[in-house]
Amino acid sequence: MAAASGRPGGDGLLHPGATVVHALPAEAKVVAALVLVVAVVATPREAVWAFAAHAAVLAAVAVRARLPLRLVLRRARVEVPFLAFAALLPVVGPAPRVELLGLDLSRDGLWAAWDVAATGTLGVVAAVVLSATTPVPELLRGLRRLWVPAVLVAIVGLMVRYLDVVVAEAGRMRVARLSRGDDPRWLGQARATAATAGTLFVRSYERGERVHLAMLARGGAGPAPSLPGPATSAGAWLGAAAVPAVAVLVAAAALVGR
Repeated sequence: MAAASGRPGGDGLLHPGATVVHALPAEAKVVAALVLVVAVVATPREAVWAFAAHAAVLAAVAVRARLPLRLVLRRARVEVPFLAFAALLPVVGPAPRVELLGLDLSRDGLWAAWDVAATGTLGVVAAVVLSATTPVPELLRGLRRLWVPAVLVAIVGLMVRYLDVVVAEAGRMRVARLSRGDDPRWLGQARATAATAGTLFVRSYERGERVHLAMLARGGAGPAPSLPGPATSAGAWLGAAAVPAVAVLVAAAALVGR
């Protein structure tokens, strides 16, 4: 698994650095990201300037954290299915309709597509910045300091811990299919692709059962105890609050100006 991620324990998400963003406590960054996302969602879809301001704030944070643009774009590809869904909204949306580039599109559908694309992209980028600047153990410790239930934190920790294992297993299954003449680029192979996904789910479930039995055999009785750490200082909270504060002000100005 370490070979798959480059770092043991699921820290393949981390982009190492010695910036101010990396140094902020995990719990402060989690709260800041949540407040920023709420501010983005609360922004009226007609306020295009406000979404541009949100994007500028996130871009400034990514630059301050020295995150490569290629890394952010690569990880943001996870939202491609949602963007594909958003692209259908102008086509199937209700009247009134407008003509754009020779196509008869729904006006409300265009606004809905813009809203989904804008809010989704900003939310994904915020999550990318958070995961790229926070080690997984620190992130889990920060969630516990925010009084997130220990069971949920344990589930998230195990999911991240074994994500690389599942991805590697999927890669091996894909190689096995290709070696037997399968070509997943064609629609006729959709059945084989679905069968592969089902098999991967069963194998992942069985692996989870084995891991659970192994933990019980070693005396595990539930979530691991949280490790103590220094309390987050007021200065750290204020530093992390700068970005969501700007986002909240922008969203409030957009709401007032509707």
